[in-house]
Amino acid sequence: MSTPTTRSSLARAARQQGFTLVELMVTVAIALFLLGGLLTIVQNVRTANLNQTALAQLQDEQRFAMTVITDAVQSGGYFADPTVDTTGSLPASGAFLQPGWVFAGSHTVGAADAVAQDTIATRFRTQVGYGPILCDGTDTSKVGGDYSIQFSLNAATSQLMCTVTGGPNNGVPVALVSGVQAMAIYYGVKRDFGTADYNVDTYVTWDKMSVLNGANDYLNVSAVRIVLTFANPLFPQPNQPQTITMERVVEVMNRAGLHT
Repeated sequence: MSTPTTRSSLARAARQQGFTLVELMVTVAIALFLLGGLLTIVQNVRTANLNQTALAQLQDEQRFAMTVITDAVQSGGYFADPTVDTTGSLPASGAFLQPGWVFAGSHTVGAADAVAQDTIATRFRTQVGYGPILCDGTDTSKVGGDYSIQFSLNAATSQLMCTVTGGPNNGVPVALVSGVQAMAIYYGVKRDFGTADYNVDTYVTWDKMSVLNGANDYLNVSAVRIVLTFANPLFPQPNQPQTITMERVVEVMNRAGLHT
């Protein structure tokens, strides 16, 4: 004799069947889709954070490099007592600076700004109590004397180097920032002597400096134009250039002129 099937027994049997294979596959697919979306969001946030950090570091290095070079250029020809000392009293110094020169440099003929490996050197004279702090940390107000600073690039490491002559680290290059691919230096000079002023009418690289036609560019630098090319930390991401250029024009010894 058969046992009648009750409603409760049917419900219990349905509960015991569980999920079908199709239902499990659909559930797993939905879970994987949601997990993939979450991972994409996390990866995008992480990438954006890394990009912002890299750009912030690049901006810090750009500002620091330009600030240090600007301070040195503006100190060029500085004398603690200008009533006694003049640029004409400056002797030859090292392999670059000739008597009376405040600046010296180098430039490979024909090198474009994006690949130039220029150098620039400048000098000044201080005394105890009067003098700037140099790029290697030397406080020239504590020990007065003649100082010169040279900036150059280490092509192997892409570092901007600073070499101080006259301080505790005499002649020892110090790395300032990394990622500098090129440095181009232009010197603002005056070649039109119709009026007696310091207005700049020509910017030239060091190899174009001249003493012709009554000019003496080496003694007549009124401004320095600095062009630094940095590696772009976001390259080769889409729409990102390989390098980023930063440029600044710096007046020399408070001389005002036309920056053309």
